[in-house]
Parts: sequence; C-alpha cells; structure tokens
Amino acid sequence: MYKIIQKRRIWFIISAIIIIPGILAIALGGLKLGIDFTGGSLMRVSFKSGNVPALSEVKYLINEELMDDNIRVQPLDDDEITIRLPDIDNETHVRVTSKLQEYYPDSSEQSFESIGPTIGRELRDKAIIAVIVVLIFIIIYISIAFRKVSGGAVKSWVYGLGALVALFHDILIVVGIFAIMGKLFNIEIDILFITALLTVLGFSVHDTIVVYDRVRERLKSSYNETFEITVNHSVNQTLIRSLNTSFTTLLVLLALYLFGGQSIQLFVLALIIGIVAGTYSSVFIASPFLVVWHKFSNK
Repeated sequence: MYKIIQKRRIWFIISAIIIIPGILAIALGGLKLGIDFTGGSLMRVSFKSGNVPALSEVKYLINEELMDDNIRVQPLDDDEITIRLPDIDNETHVRVTSKLQEYYPDSSEQSFESIGPTIGRELRDKAIIAVIVVLIFIIIYISIAFRKVSGGAVKSWVYGLGALVALFHDILIVVGIFAIMGKLFNIEIDILFITALLTVLGFSVHDTIVVYDRVRERLKSSYNETFEITVNHSVNQTLIRSLNTSFTTLLVLLALYLFGGQSIQLFVLALIIGIVAGTYSSVFIASPFLVVWHKFSNK
C-alpha cells in the first residue's frame, strides 16, 4: 500500500515547481495568440531547392511592398517558412506572392489563411466563455452526483471544489508550458489549442470522478478507518486503472505526434501534456485536497 495521501506535501511542491515558471511566462507575455484570436494573415512558403533564404531578407522584401513593420517570418521546416502579416486583401496577397516569386523562383505558396480582427476577438471571447462554462457545469455535476455523501467527512460540494482545483492545476500546466514555449520558440496558440484544453478537462474530470467514486463507496463500509486512510486506500485501488488508461491513450497520441503531420503536432502535444497532468492531478492533487479540507474544517 503506497502512502500517497500521507506524502501530499511532496506532490503539492512538485506541482508548484512546474506551475510557477509557467505563470511567470504568462505574466511576461509568453502566451502568444495566433491569428485565430488576433486576426491577420498567415502564409506558408516552401523552397524547392531546400535552401531557405535569410529570414531578415524575406521580411525586408515584404515590408518594402506593404510598408508595415508588423511582419514576422519564422522557419517551419528545413525548406519552409511561415510569414505572419496584418489582415490583407486578395490584391495585396497576389502582390506579395508575385514579389516572392520574382526574387525566389523556386518558392511556392503552400497555404494562405486570413482572419479579420473582429472575428479573431469574437473567437477569443467565445473560447474563454466555453472554458468557463465547462468548469461551472463540471462542479455542478459533481456536487449533484456526490450529494448522498453530504453527511460524511466532507460535504458533496467539496468534491466538486476538489475537481475544480485539479482542473485549474491541469489548465495552468498546459497553458504555462505553451507560454514558456512561446517565450523561447515563438510558439503560437490557435483554436485547436482551446479544443485540446476542453478535451483535457473532460479526461481529467473523468479520472477524478473514478477516484472520488471509490472514496464514496469505501465511506459506506469503512467505519473504523480515518478519512485520510480511506482516501489513501481508494487512491491505491484505482491507481493501476488510472495509469493503464492514461498509458494506452498516450501511446495513441505519441503515434499521432510522430506520424500525424505537422498541422496537428501542437494540438497533440497539448493533449499529451494535459493527459499526463490530468492523471497526476486526479491522484496527487484532487484526492489529497479532500483530506486537507477535512483537516482544515475540523480545526
């Protein structure tokens, strides 16, 4: 029997060590929004020769055409670059493409997408609302599902609060890591990132409910145990199941990350980080939270 709950301070410290750098990166502007949220245009250009020209040179050429300093040119692959532009019309797009073709005959445009700033703001606002609504419904559902244990060591709404703490833990880890990557590698988030966050929330709360449900069942029959021991037994009984479920899911995601193509790599990476964080939080954050709350309320 592993003493997981008894060593809760260690798990809380580990989480803090992971989360705090991410929060600092967010505060320092590391979380970079893609054109889905800010509006603008994005071109992906490849070079048949495999020789990508100097990024500063490409930026200078386009800036000369558009007279706009808000242009970002970044490497994508060994033979590809992305060009981030303000929102441009079709005529301007043709001019930029023609100029690139003129100076780099071996270049070819692979994709082009453009989103207006109004639509970008609307998507950003709706994404935030979607995450908040999901969190509210999760805590309501858990509070109702565990209403029959309100007479136990902790009230039913505490289970919902514990799940909410775990979910915030998972969101902070995923968003924090992407903020760090944004600061170091200029990684941007798009609407797929929000989809990944919502998926992670669903997976994490499912794992947490499995553990909490075992606690609820054990409370009905374990009259001679302290609440801390009951929770620890419950966690140990569901530990292998949680690890096996997460491991098999991660195998599929790892295959998608390696072979699924570059367009979904960041989406899959967010899922991988979130599922690891969700499995960890269900066992090492949400369950110890019940014991911490119980001890605090008794004082």
